[in-house]
Amino acid sequence: MKIGIDIGGSHIASGIVLDKGKLVGKETRDIDVSSINNEKRAQNIILETIIGEIKILLERHDYSTKEISKIGIAVPGSPSKKCIRRLVNLHIKNFNIADELNKIYKTKIIIKNDGKCAGIAEKRYGALKEFDDCVFLCMGTGVGSAVFLNGKLLEPSKNPGFEFGHMIIEKKGIKCNCGNSGCYETYASMKRFKIKAIKSLRLSKDTQSEELQNYIRNNIKKPLVNKFINEYLDNVCIGLANISNIFEPQAICFGGSFSYYSDIFLPILEQKLTQYKFNKDSKIKLLSAKLKNDAGIIGATEL
Repeated sequence: MKIGIDIGGSHIASGIVLDKGKLVGKETRDIDVSSINNEKRAQNIILETIIGEIKILLERHDYSTKEISKIGIAVPGSPSKKCIRRLVNLHIKNFNIADELNKIYKTKIIIKNDGKCAGIAEKRYGALKEFDDCVFLCMGTGVGSAVFLNGKLLEPSKNPGFEFGHMIIEKKGIKCNCGNSGCYETYASMKRFKIKAIKSLRLSKDTQSEELQNYIRNNIKKPLVNKFINEYLDNVCIGLANISNIFEPQAICFGGSFSYYSDIFLPILEQKLTQYKFNKDSKIKLLSAKLKNDAGIIGATEL
């Protein structure tokens, strides 16, 4: 039995995973980012949340800590073997989470970039299973990614790399949490999508994600909503075109909360991408993640 942990920009999800990526239990807690004012507090919140979730999962499914064969952690940024690093949305520069967890759980702990974990899960068990050359994009709080060529995950030797969320698509553009301006995720992430949607569509600041989905679906033909969606997808497509022109993937799979809009977004993106691509004749399949938000948890246990 393995424990998979997915640390997002605004939540932490943990799950019990058995062989062949079978998820048998899941626990999720939101993180109040507004309450985090220093790195030490962020570290404590992350650690306490993970320990609490694992405790609930083990009790609920009648396992003991001794039965945990591995703990895999999917995390944003550029993690090392033991440390979470450069979590700009949670204000963490460096946190040796492996040593802290090993004080309680005497098992192997592996850490990897969350986009890569989710991509691995979708490649082995999900929407990308049948493709050798493909790209996974996790569009949520930021933009995570994984690239596969000839069926293998591409990995630089030093850092996780393929930070598509931080490629510059607008000179002197919106300020990003990473310190640069005009990063792809400041225009394409679902966090920014929601913030801008509430402002542009004149919705309540308290609008929840599901309420926003329903509003857009019910009003997609209205000029104001249609204009907003097309402007957002134009920005998404600039990044897709750059990725497509470099890697020539057979398929691009979208995870994160973006996948909940796939019935609206993907048909429009298919038309727009044809205009931006260098190789106009090459056909790229645009797919919604099959494993949805469970991909990071499952992929973390596959490392």
